[in-house]
Amino acid sequence: MTRIIADISVSLDGFVTGPDPGPDNGLGRGGEALHTWAFSDDPDDRRILRKATDRSGAVVLGRRLFDVVDGPQGWDDTSGYGAGEVGKPAFVVVTSTPPQSVRLTDLDWTFVTTGLADAVAAARERALAASSAGGKDLDVILMGGGATVGSALGAGLVDVLSLHLAPVVLGAGTPLFTGGTPRTLVQRDVVVTSTATHLTYDVCR
Repeated sequence: MTRIIADISVSLDGFVTGPDPGPDNGLGRGGEALHTWAFSDDPDDRRILRKATDRSGAVVLGRRLFDVVDGPQGWDDTSGYGAGEVGKPAFVVVTSTPPQSVRLTDLDWTFVTTGLADAVAAARERALAASSAGGKDLDVILMGGGATVGSALGAGLVDVLSLHLAPVVLGAGTPLFTGGTPRTLVQRDVVVTSTATHLTYDVCR
């Protein structure tokens, strides 16, 4: 079964970036602490990262995040999605206007201009096709940014919410939640490592 999984790192005070994020500093001031776990040698951190990336049939991201990862200081062979852990899934970007050019031409990009629901639907189709080709169930991962994940959760598009709670208080930045539709969650898993607390919830419809 292909699930829609929102997967994002967050500070103790609820921010997914530090203050003043931008194309050349996507995580903002101090925001690197949010992703310490993703580069950790802790075996539980590695297992959680590998589990998520191994099941990635397609990945959804917003335009601001795309501009960061495709920018000059963005992803490379060592810091891309699941670098060293997985092949390259399809990427679906929610945007009002597709970019004029793409730096990361070795990745499979689809730009959806008709809204988040359509982007998730397109990603589900890609994940289902990859599942059929690979002979195993693959998921759609909503990797952010915060507005994309929050909007998807509010719209009822998310099956699973996976939070990586970093032991840092950023004080300001991009909040994950800014109000919206209430949702009931069922806690399924908690893993505490040396760098984060990994929380997994089923989202009730």
